Amino acid sequence: MKLDATRVLVSFLLVSSSVSFAPHRPFVRTPKCFFSSNKAFDEDAYETDRLAKDAEAMDTMKKKAEEEFSSLRTPWKWVIRKRVWDLMEEKDIARFPRPVHHRIPNFDGADKAAVRLSNLPEFLEAKCIKVNPDTPQRPVRHLVLQEGKTLLTPQPRLRTGFFSILSMDTLPKIKIEECTNSKGVAKHGTPVTLNDKYTVDLVVVGSTAVCPNTGARVGKGEGFAELEWGILSLQGNLDASKTLVVTTVHDEQVVDDIPAGQLTKHDVPVDIIVTPTRVIKVPNRAPKPSGVYWDLLSPQKLAQIRVLRQLKQEIEEREKVELPSGPDEVLPPTASRKNKGKGKGKGKSKGKGRFKGQGKRKNAGTGREQQKKQSKRKSGVKGKPRNTSPEPKSQ
Repeated sequence: MKLDATRVLVSFLLVSSSVSFAPHRPFVRTPKCFFSSNKAFDEDAYETDRLAKDAEAMDTMKKKAEEEFSSLRTPWKWVIRKRVWDLMEEKDIARFPRPVHHRIPNFDGADKAAVRLSNLPEFLEAKCIKVNPDTPQRPVRHLVLQEGKTLLTPQPRLRTGFFSILSMDTLPKIKIEECTNSKGVAKHGTPVTLNDKYTVDLVVVGSTAVCPNTGARVGKGEGFAELEWGILSLQGNLDASKTLVVTTVHDEQVVDDIPAGQLTKHDVPVDIIVTPTRVIKVPNRAPKPSGVYWDLLSPQKLAQIRVLRQLKQEIEEREKVELPSGPDEVLPPTASRKNKGKGKGKGKSKGKGRFKGQGKRKNAGTGREQQKKQSKRKSGVKGKPRNTSPEPKSQ
């Protein structure tokens, strides 16, 4: 499929111009410890470090992306991404965090899709399930833990580590909803190293768009689902030929114009698509990759991910070889975290079923009450414990 390069560039610039980026902050390249001397998890330090690294990633990826858009490897994917992101905002089926541009978009009915997924035989039979860390799959992570299974989830962008494993059997006094966002995973999860032995039975990924015929998917453009799959298959933690991949999306994210023939060799297709209203078993799934394709891994991407550099070094030292490096690339921009007041945010979900709605929080309080709480925080006065409901608070 040939695309008009000028039209693609214009489309990309339009969406990029509507998304603000966080200001640059110094990036701390050395690993941080978020536990104090008495082993208590420092939530404020973790959150500050996470936001700083987000800002650094956004600034780096935004740089020169607009003027060098043609350097992106798959510009046709950005046409589909922009169309779906725009549609979700226009129809108000997007949910917090908003705007959904440059994210795995959260959607109305994500909790219903998660419940539908949890009833699949493939889910019921799995013991260890890997789930992406994005907001729309938070209900899936909740159900994995609720059903007594082992949850394997990566730290966002693999920036603070590799994976973490959680099981409620080892956390009897902790509420499940406290373990389903990135902060809870970092606080309560057990870090997994590159060489730990375990077997992943099922993989759940987020998507911006997905094809019901071939299972070809489009993510948010950073390639972490593919990298995580590549590392796990390379290290023997999953069988690329047998492990099923499932995605949960809104019905509007199921599209039929993803050209399977133009997928790169590291793209991971899905076997099953679950929406709030239906389950789609993909009839003609595209081939799945196995291992890490070092010849596609750009120096820019390698520089972002410490665990990949570690893996490459281990392989080169063990096998006495020099692994190839991919061509330079312009990394795509990421989502803005300045999303307060943006998007329509009507929050139609009423909270029926197993999960609370993902719209406006009922306990948000009045503006005056919020000002009082903020004033207490600034003055060091302790207030009531923060609400830890399963509503998504961070991505």
